[in-house]
Amino acid sequence: MFRALIFALLMLLNAPPAVPRDLDAAFRAWLERDFWPRAQRAGISRPVFDSALSGLRLNLKLPDLRLPGQGAVEREQKQAEFAAPAKYFNQRALRIHAARGRALWRKHRDLLRQIEKRFGVPGPIVLAIWARESNYGRARIPHDAFAILATQAFLSRRKALFRAELLAALRILQRRLAPRSGLKSSWAGALGQPQMMPGDYLAYAVDFDGDGRRDIWRSVPDVLASIANHLHKHGWRRGLAWGVEVKVPAAVSCALEGPDQGRPLKDWRAMGLRPVRGAFPPSMRRGKVYLLMPAGRFGPAFLVTGNFYVIKDYNMSDLYALFVGHLGDRIHAGGRAFSRPFADVGHLRRIDVARMQRALVRAGHDVG
Repeated sequence: MFRALIFALLMLLNAPPAVPRDLDAAFRAWLERDFWPRAQRAGISRPVFDSALSGLRLNLKLPDLRLPGQGAVEREQKQAEFAAPAKYFNQRALRIHAARGRALWRKHRDLLRQIEKRFGVPGPIVLAIWARESNYGRARIPHDAFAILATQAFLSRRKALFRAELLAALRILQRRLAPRSGLKSSWAGALGQPQMMPGDYLAYAVDFDGDGRRDIWRSVPDVLASIANHLHKHGWRRGLAWGVEVKVPAAVSCALEGPDQGRPLKDWRAMGLRPVRGAFPPSMRRGKVYLLMPAGRFGPAFLVTGNFYVIKDYNMSDLYALFVGHLGDRIHAGGRAFSRPFADVGHLRRIDVARMQRALVRAGHDVG
């Protein structure tokens, strides 16, 4: 009896909040009067539209919704990329990911070589993104993509973005690239093991196993090749290292950090920057490299190349791109942890950052 009560309580706590009837009616009216004409103009058939969206229920547990008459519902997003660096680079988790990645590299060595030959992206980098996005395909991807995207398209503060992604998901169905029942996503609407938004799926997903489908939910060749194609299409340079950890003299200002302040490696060397271990990769002597200090003086520092920012195009977070590059190194060569850990610094929540940026914009400042 007690267990049954606990189970019932957990079900109640995890159940989505009830949708008011008037809100549900407004949602149905919006789909029919506003979104259907847009989908029709884009070439979506009525049967496809109905099969995707008929009977959907709004998911009011999603973050960043704006309910009519209530303003924004500011639920904190729990994305790790917005946590403190020390938590993001958990050494135990990195060791597990690296060991699993090395095993998968051995298992899929021929496949990854074929992918690198075609797209120019090394296998360890592809594996590191797979690890970060879905724990090498082990993570649950439980949500109906259309329920997530339709809720965000109707109620999100970023309606334009999610309406475009909802339309892209309809195109996936219209072109029979994936079945309706198979379109599973994260809470943010990202699809499959590589966690691609529907628009990115259309642009970058690859049928690498030759079965006629771009199956990023179940096909390992399609998953890995799609990740590599995304990086390739965003400008990945074959043979170029992503970056290296460096020692930064105290006289070098943290204000030199960032993607708009790149300079040749020889200039950084003249300022006294040196690799923590070994020498700079020869590939870094070509073009500009950039100083990266995610925690300022309270953590490790790096010189990174344009390939670092290509990784960042996959997920717009410095910590994400650094994690992928670092894990790729550990998969490739069994590399060690950073020479110094990130200090346990305080950090602003994403909601707080957004509020601060809105206030700065109102005051006329560029927050870019």
